[in-house]
Amino acid sequence: MTDRDIVLDVENLRTEFRLRSGSVRAVDGVSFTVQAGECVGLVGESGCGKSTTGLSIMKLLPNVGHVVGGSIKLLGRDLGPLKEREMQHVRGNDVAMIFQDPMTSLNPTWTIGRQIAEAYQLHNHSTQRDALLRAREVLELVRLPRPAERLNAYPHQLSGGLRQRVMIAMALVNSPRLLIADEPTTALDVTIQAQILDLIDNLRRDFEMAVILITHDLGVIASRANRVMVMYAGKIAEGAGTDELFSSMRHPYTEALFRSIPRFDQDRAQALFSIPGVPPDLMTPPPGCRFAPRCRNAQPRCTQEEPLLAPDTGAGGSRPGAGTEHTETPTLPHAIRAGEHVFACFYPVDLSSADQPTLQEVEEAANPVVLGLVDADAGVEAAQPISVVERPPSRAEPVAKGEVLLSLDDVYKEFPVTAGAVLQRKLGTVKAVSGVSFDVRRGETFGLVGESGCGKTTIGWLVTALHRPTSGEILFSGEDIGQLRWRSLRRARRDLQLMFQDPYASLDPRMRVGPTIREPLNIQSVGSRTERRQRVAELLAEVGLSPKAAGLYPHEFSGGQRQRIGLARALALNPKLIVADEPVSALDVSIQAQILNLMRGLQTRHELTYIVISHDLAVVRYLADTIGVMYLGKLVEIGPAAEVYERPAHPYTRGLIDAVPIPDPVLEKQRETVPVRGELPSAMDPPSGCRFRTRCPLAQDICAEVEPPLRSFGRSHRAACHFPLETPEQTTDEALVSGEELRSSPE
Repeated sequence: MTDRDIVLDVENLRTEFRLRSGSVRAVDGVSFTVQAGECVGLVGESGCGKSTTGLSIMKLLPNVGHVVGGSIKLLGRDLGPLKEREMQHVRGNDVAMIFQDPMTSLNPTWTIGRQIAEAYQLHNHSTQRDALLRAREVLELVRLPRPAERLNAYPHQLSGGLRQRVMIAMALVNSPRLLIADEPTTALDVTIQAQILDLIDNLRRDFEMAVILITHDLGVIASRANRVMVMYAGKIAEGAGTDELFSSMRHPYTEALFRSIPRFDQDRAQALFSIPGVPPDLMTPPPGCRFAPRCRNAQPRCTQEEPLLAPDTGAGGSRPGAGTEHTETPTLPHAIRAGEHVFACFYPVDLSSADQPTLQEVEEAANPVVLGLVDADAGVEAAQPISVVERPPSRAEPVAKGEVLLSLDDVYKEFPVTAGAVLQRKLGTVKAVSGVSFDVRRGETFGLVGESGCGKTTIGWLVTALHRPTSGEILFSGEDIGQLRWRSLRRARRDLQLMFQDPYASLDPRMRVGPTIREPLNIQSVGSRTERRQRVAELLAEVGLSPKAAGLYPHEFSGGQRQRIGLARALALNPKLIVADEPVSALDVSIQAQILNLMRGLQTRHELTYIVISHDLAVVRYLADTIGVMYLGKLVEIGPAAEVYERPAHPYTRGLIDAVPIPDPVLEKQRETVPVRGELPSAMDPPSGCRFRTRCPLAQDICAEVEPPLRSFGRSHRAACHFPLETPEQTTDEALVSGEELRSSPE
């Protein structure tokens, strides 16, 4: 590699956030290079400094953020001394960034065409007509369907995947040499995620563009990045080529992240591995290795000396920097380059000795509860032990295993689409749920998977009686909840609770946690005031939070802790059924593992029944006993989880599974996929016959004319497809028809 190949050279970068309570060193001594046409992955938990590194390169830090040391050279030019006016010429031309949430990054009052054209006009001094032509050109480049029409569309009129394509088009409009993609697919379905990542990959190869891919998903990194840098507490913990890192990771933190990922072959009897404790407070980082308080390999030396980032010398080799005096900011002699495997650890891992805890061992280790509280603004407190309140008892009545608790029979739900503030003219209806039927048994977990817009969240609302079905029956404990009057409905909701996707948006920011959890008890008039307060304390201990959490506000907690609060509120009335709508979609893998283990443990102790709604098929595979796959309001496949994943009968199910990134570069390169392509049709005007036919690689004429019925493919395994991937079982009716045909045959 020559210096001319290097697009970005970052050396000893240090970035601080200066708050009233002190300075947070968010990035501390980070060095690396990125070549032309190379994709470098930045991986780590939230707060590790990976996004701050990207913002530091762009010089887009908030007012309290400052680059206090090091250098950032882009195409050989040092960006540090540049003023804001000079940086405005660099951003967009030489470097561009794709932000995590396109909806908050796009101007809701401007059309798509105007927003893309503006960036081109500012840098090229072109006419508006030429800028719009360029906007259409880049929309075609990112394969946005009907680009000419979409120029006049507004952001809210596009799906999440299409908005992300618009963000990529804005970044590419001036052909930058470096693209920084900050969590570009976090909130997207697996099918759309695969399309976006394929798009970035193709653009990188076609235009020799350097890419920094920031993510917490090691599966995404395995299939896309050439090199990986793992960050922890503002520092690089390990860096290597992707294949080498995954085959011979050396830092305990890298191993812990890898082991936290739920896999398709995960043993459901074993708990997911989760990293104990919380990240350090970067206002006052601990001496020595910052990961030492959470590391299973930690020795006294780790808390006294800080390991330097140095090449791997193999088992038993000496580590550079050992025995040296501790310095506040150790520096690298050079940036991490291609072909190097470096890590900062005195006692690296040996994967051959890694063991996996059972679910029972994890539950036992969680008693007593030891957990810190995270203040999103002030940083992270040290973990403090708390006294454990005795866990609340399970419901007294016995639960019959296998008994049907919930039954949906031919359920439809349509939403009218109107126009006009006064007359409200009806333009049509959104067919959100169309003829869905399934049963959920006591004590089981039923998983609903599918792309956004398939109707799975609407089913969650119907099941929890937040919406009434247009037609069909929803029987809960033998009672049709769709026909209940208000008083009876309020009583039934004691047994039906919902965990929302975004716990921060579902918690009142003006209410403290204690009153938030106590509110369902107040509404249902359960117990005295003293008993309600005691119940709140029990619930906080149940979900692993300190009693002092009751006096804090939602913004003073991390995302994972807010999800624990939402779970505590859902448990307040001892419900029989909890609908969990994307409960871990926005969480890091380590926090995600903690929440999933917690949900499994609570289900065992309280004999809970779950409906888990998610687009993360690995999460659903780990939690669910039965899985239902939905597409555009229809249930296209249903069956035991293992059977659906191992022998999917519907092409859509196969496509969803193939779109899930595997955290193994070798397997990613070897597997043959049948990706789901194209755009989800409108639920106002779904396709005739099979609704999946417009995106199905196996579709034929009959698919447009006849809607396929659900057919049997084994024990409780059914799928609706004319050309299934598996051979269906012959039903009694089909056997009778075949017999009649044989009898009527002249032969």
